[in-house]
Amino acid sequence: MDFSYSEEQQMLLDTTRRFIGKEYSFDARRGFRQQPEGYSRDIWQGFADLGLLAINISEEHGGMGGGPLETMLVMSALGEGLVLEPYLASAVMASKAVALLGNPQQCASLLPALASGEQIAVLAHDEPSTRYDWKAVTTQAWPLGDGFVLTGHKSMLPHGSSADILLVSARLPAGGQSGQPGRLAVFAIPRNMPGLRQLPYATVDGVPACELWLEQVFVPAALMLDALEDAEAAVGRVLDFGLAAICAEAVGALDKLLAATIQYTKDRKQFGTPIAKFQALQHRMADMVLHIEQARSMSYLAAVRSEEADAAARSAALSAAKVVIGQACRFVGQQAVQLHGGMGVTDELDVSHYFKRLMAIELQFGSTDHHLEQYARQLA
Repeated sequence: MDFSYSEEQQMLLDTTRRFIGKEYSFDARRGFRQQPEGYSRDIWQGFADLGLLAINISEEHGGMGGGPLETMLVMSALGEGLVLEPYLASAVMASKAVALLGNPQQCASLLPALASGEQIAVLAHDEPSTRYDWKAVTTQAWPLGDGFVLTGHKSMLPHGSSADILLVSARLPAGGQSGQPGRLAVFAIPRNMPGLRQLPYATVDGVPACELWLEQVFVPAALMLDALEDAEAAVGRVLDFGLAAICAEAVGALDKLLAATIQYTKDRKQFGTPIAKFQALQHRMADMVLHIEQARSMSYLAAVRSEEADAAARSAALSAAKVVIGQACRFVGQQAVQLHGGMGVTDELDVSHYFKRLMAIELQFGSTDHHLEQYARQLA
């Protein structure tokens, strides 16, 4: 199979890498983490100026009309730089959610602002104690007058505290006496809406996140994204699209971690000889290469299959990709730290930060064990 990129795709990858290489050194990243929002608004605007925020937005709404392959290339470059900005949350998932669920008026209002970097949006979907069951939404939306009253708790929102728009999923009241959960709906709620309460914190990999409580939040009916009757299927597509994107980010981070490890073993000497010449260590690094190349292939698969119409086939392919990439994240990360010795876990060395990011990726959108179980069920 031919995995070569088109001229436009190669230019997109090269442009993103050049920008990251120039503006996102490890020392600069350390400074961005200390800023109030946990990342750099200047870098975010730089992404907008390059058109990176507009990739998943149609030309009609000021975007580039790209898709999963373009997203894969950008996410891979961002993974190489350990970027802290909310690209996955806003430019990938939120933009996709609005494009799928928003009516023409809502798309015309929200998408140009996301493409230009003027606004940041975050999908608020995950809830506590759901064990990766994305359909287990308990947040309720009760009709009241010309709107809805939302009550619930959303957990682990990356960049939720700096989002201008929160795309909150909630269940509408069930009809009849069936006992089945009500229909899922998504609401585009401004961050300053009365009744919203947040608890911000930084995750282990340095990404800012928050808990979100909705305490009798009144939301006008016009803020419900209502282009599709089946919002649940659309949310599933958005989550799968985000899973494919984070797989690409993992491959970028894995490449950089391997390069750093190889360079260290060339520089580090023991008994007057670079440890890169020790056969046992060569075998370990060869195993790292094998894991990364398998992860790269599965990242391509995830990108290609992330928009497949058949939900079951799409889910199986993405679960397979997440298993292989999750195993690579754990193996390569652990080997890199061990080959660096004790300094591999220090905050001063970038290796420790790549390790923590890869461990976080391994758990996001479902852990390796979860997706292995999901894939086994699909085969059964």
